[in-house]
Amino acid sequence: MKYLVSIATIIMISAFTFPANISIHSFKVKSIEGKTIDFANFKGKKILVVNTASKCGYTPQYEALQKVYEQYKDKLVIVGFPANNFGGQEPGTDTEVQEFCKARFGVTFPLASKVSVKGDDMAPIYKWLTSKAENGVLDADVKWNFGKFLLDEKGQLIQYFPSRVTPDSEEILKYIK
Repeated sequence: MKYLVSIATIIMISAFTFPANISIHSFKVKSIEGKTIDFANFKGKKILVVNTASKCGYTPQYEALQKVYEQYKDKLVIVGFPANNFGGQEPGTDTEVQEFCKARFGVTFPLASKVSVKGDDMAPIYKWLTSKAENGVLDADVKWNFGKFLLDEKGQLIQYFPSRVTPDSEEILKYIK
């Protein structure tokens, strides 16, 4: 009997000590077209989440993002999150951002509606991505445009890559190949 009480106590304490097993698959966000991006639809694929901007020194990374998306789309989805948090480098409307991405870089991967990736108005998905208390893996500070979060097929965070790490770098591709 003491053994059973001890086991029950451990189970109850663990339930309150460890973060809930929430994955990115629990999130739905508004797409740039005004529809819904349901991350549950990406189960079984790795996911690369990137905060993007149209007027940034890193904007040419859209080209590498599209190339990686096309090359690995059987096992990877990329979701871009336009954000105007850094230097006002994403000033346009959703329509303007979408037109720019398609015309300039031929972007076909999903783009979310503009969000905030920092501060008091941070989007819930970015609160989850940047907080170890929520994602169970790591704390990350998005310091500029084109920060990248890589998630596994179960929707669990693998790693955060800062802006300078390009989408087609071996640092990222080693997880995808």
